Amino acid sequence: MGESLSGVIERITFHNLDNGYCVLKVQAKGHREPVVVVGHLSSAIAGEFIEAKGEWITDRQHGQQFKAGELRTTPPHTTEGIAKYLGSGLVKGIGPKYAQKIVDVFGDKTLDVIDRSPAFLKQVKGLGPKRIELIRASWKQNQSVHKIMAFLQSFGIGTARAVRIYKTYGENAVEQVRSNPYRLSTDIWGVGFRTADELAQKLGIPLDSPRRAEAAVRYILQEASAKGHVGVPQEVVREQTAALTEIAGDIIQKAIDDLRLQDELVLEQMKPDLTPQPPHRNGEEEPNLLYLKPLHLAECGVARGMIALRSGVHPLPAVDVPKALAWVEQKMGIEFAEAQREAVRQAITQKVLVLTGGPGTGKTTIVRAILEIFRAKQQRVALCAPTGRAAKRLTESTGQEAKTIHRLLEFDAALGTFRRSRENPLDLDLLVVDETSMADLTLTNQLLRAVPAWACVVFVGDRDQLPSVGAGRVLADFIDSGTVAVVRLTEVHRQAGASSIVRAAHAVNRGEEPESAAPGQGDFFIIEADEPATVLERIVTMVKERIPAKFNLDPFRDVQVLSPMNKSELGVLNLNSVLQAALNPQQDRNQEVARFGVTFRRGDKVIQTQNNYQREVFNGDIGRITDVDAVNQSLSVDYDGRDVEYDFGDLDELQLAYCTSIHKAQGSEYPAVIIPVHTQHYVMLQRNLLYTGITRGRKLVVLVGSKKALWIAVNKADQARRYSLLSWRLRQADGPQEPHRQTDQ
Repeated sequence: MGESLSGVIERITFHNLDNGYCVLKVQAKGHREPVVVVGHLSSAIAGEFIEAKGEWITDRQHGQQFKAGELRTTPPHTTEGIAKYLGSGLVKGIGPKYAQKIVDVFGDKTLDVIDRSPAFLKQVKGLGPKRIELIRASWKQNQSVHKIMAFLQSFGIGTARAVRIYKTYGENAVEQVRSNPYRLSTDIWGVGFRTADELAQKLGIPLDSPRRAEAAVRYILQEASAKGHVGVPQEVVREQTAALTEIAGDIIQKAIDDLRLQDELVLEQMKPDLTPQPPHRNGEEEPNLLYLKPLHLAECGVARGMIALRSGVHPLPAVDVPKALAWVEQKMGIEFAEAQREAVRQAITQKVLVLTGGPGTGKTTIVRAILEIFRAKQQRVALCAPTGRAAKRLTESTGQEAKTIHRLLEFDAALGTFRRSRENPLDLDLLVVDETSMADLTLTNQLLRAVPAWACVVFVGDRDQLPSVGAGRVLADFIDSGTVAVVRLTEVHRQAGASSIVRAAHAVNRGEEPESAAPGQGDFFIIEADEPATVLERIVTMVKERIPAKFNLDPFRDVQVLSPMNKSELGVLNLNSVLQAALNPQQDRNQEVARFGVTFRRGDKVIQTQNNYQREVFNGDIGRITDVDAVNQSLSVDYDGRDVEYDFGDLDELQLAYCTSIHKAQGSEYPAVIIPVHTQHYVMLQRNLLYTGITRGRKLVVLVGSKKALWIAVNKADQARRYSLLSWRLRQADGPQEPHRQTDQ
């Protein structure tokens, strides 16, 4: 049985919400000083009374501890304990000050009053109707969440998502989860198939259950879309589902057929001329492509939108093209290269143009020229980009306001939809879309739905960068289809060519190792270091000391570390932890909160990790934490002058952003960029990843790592392909039109 120990929780030193492991400081009976208790609890709150069974151990690093095999908590029953309990941040609207005021009025009956008769709280001086309602609602939510946590914990499942589950399902959460645990993997962000499947097995759902097979098929397709695929060959889905679940093939096929009947999936014949790698085996039928219904609708929608745009009449009145070119060259004081002239020519004669090229090739100059001509003809123009940072850069480079695609389409958070659509199109004649390489299929579909038939569109982007984080390869498919006018700029112009960043980026893109500039004479440097610990140390020194001192740059606002991977010593997660400790160490415990394995502090640089239309913040948006409110259990983040509030339970949407992945940095540009390049990242070392990372830097780019890793990255072209039929759909509809030629410089 071991020893017993009981007392009041003074402080929670550590609590992992995923597995319940906690380290508690406890004022225990029979002990003058607080003791350390370690064990597992689904929830722990300062002020609660605990009963523990276990044994005393001596930890070499932390000293004497009570290791609990059994650990139970009950609400406090003393006025001191109740005041600490309520003042711990348990209930929104009650901090230490109000907790003491309430306990002074109701004594040891306080918890009963809040639970059963919250209206009596108006007897407490300073508590108004709004705060009382906040307290009542928060208390009710806590009771429901506690029930869910206890339910999940009883099956050995982590409880970090309990609040999100409650917000999704409400009071009936336990019943809904019990009736179909697999819905968690579809409905709750952050809960995958494996977690739901583990719970389902413990609830007694058979291994060959049709519900299990359907959930697994959905999961395989969702995971594929997260890797960029729009659809997946049906045989691949069957094989991967069988490997995941060990369910028989006939049951899996029936699950696919049933999901098609339920209109959740679409099956379409894949065309022989664009089967992605690996190719189908000889002698077998062409694989069938299986889609989640929304992605199939998006792919068809983009194809329809592009076809409709191409078929209309150009909005510009009759233009003498040579005269227009001469006029705009004179107005801008620039003599265009031939491919640049061709780009302007195509823009004023074709309804759709794709303008692609690397850094320093003059894409922005051409966009400005096109805008000049359209404005001179009194045409209405609009500019947009997928992210806020990209839109801001476009505004600065053109002198005309650019918006994010979401803002341009006027997303309505209350309705959860865009106001601009086919029925309410945008009021414009020309739309310029920058950073198109990072626009995924779904967002592109929404955009094209809102472009009026008479307008023309110029898609601008760098085909050689990483494709979008979301599903699809829109820019590449437009180019590969051969159905739209494409101008590829390749010549680096003289002024841009003076930048060693631009020279390094183009060298990498050609498969050549970039050259480091001489000290003090350039903007691109390679610092060699073979040991991960040395790489880490040099990155921290550069961010904290050397770059701010030498270049007068702010380490938070201006310097961005980009890593190819999330895990490993030089991955995003560890670099964030190390950089947070160096740049924003703990100063005020009341201005920090630990959730989902991350400690967030006031002043921290953070990144949004998923689209949240209600808050109008999107995957990749970076901000700074301005306030941590323990009383109201909320945290505020400043995104370029706009404050956005998060409940503590929603902090799994945020991550620290001292370091981000190169994928997350697409469309962004920073004054200074530091990239660790090490063989620890072997799986992700590839040319387009390094190229994308280098092109994120404006004034300074530093690679820190080994020569071997740099050689691997430069010499390994990206072999990954994305399953999509967009290029084929565009070709199928091209009909008798003359093929659009691709112009290279």
